[in-house]
Amino acid sequence: MPLIPEEPQIHESAQGPRTASTPRPVPGPRPAAPPRPGRPGPARPMPPAQRTPRDSAAKPGPSAPAVSVPSAPGAPADDAAIASVPQIQLIPASAEGALDAAEEAVDLLLDSGRAPGDVLMITTGDPHPWATHELSFGEAAYWAQHDAGDDVFYADAAALPRAAARPVVVVAVNGGAEEVALGALPTALARAGTLLIVCGDPQRINSMLGAGV
Repeated sequence: MPLIPEEPQIHESAQGPRTASTPRPVPGPRPAAPPRPGRPGPARPMPPAQRTPRDSAAKPGPSAPAVSVPSAPGAPADDAAIASVPQIQLIPASAEGALDAAEEAVDLLLDSGRAPGDVLMITTGDPHPWATHELSFGEAAYWAQHDAGDDVFYADAAALPRAAARPVVVVAVNGGAEEVALGALPTALARAGTLLIVCGDPQRINSMLGAGV
């Protein structure tokens, strides 16, 4: 069944009554973190600043409620297995605005108390500027930061099979070949411990979800 967009929200539980919350301020760019001890490689110049939403056309639209992935027909009920299935949240956005929407989702997660090391962001089209910058110092140093697991990690969909599982995975469907995006969603779902957030065209994403995610 297609997801129906509702009001923007980043949540991990749909249980219990909800009360209206006060509007949250739109988070701005996060200040650069001080260099962490033990980070491999030489001293590096400041990475590109986080992009800010450009205009209303690039901002994500209303998000859909988180949904669960049903088990295969006839499969025995297993409470532990059901509890381990991550929620899926769709944030509608154009291909051009998907990266901005994904960055805003990450900001909201961190503002709500999520540890940076809990979050993995994947892009299906152009890589995130942070990934481009860090890869310029070599793959060994880039993946060493992934293995350290103490900050948000940004990777291209092609590198997703190498990425380790994290509690939250955010996917920006910002272009790229159809087969790349189609293959990224089930892998991202397998890597997400509790929550998978997908930012992109709702019709396209629902089609992919219906194709076996």
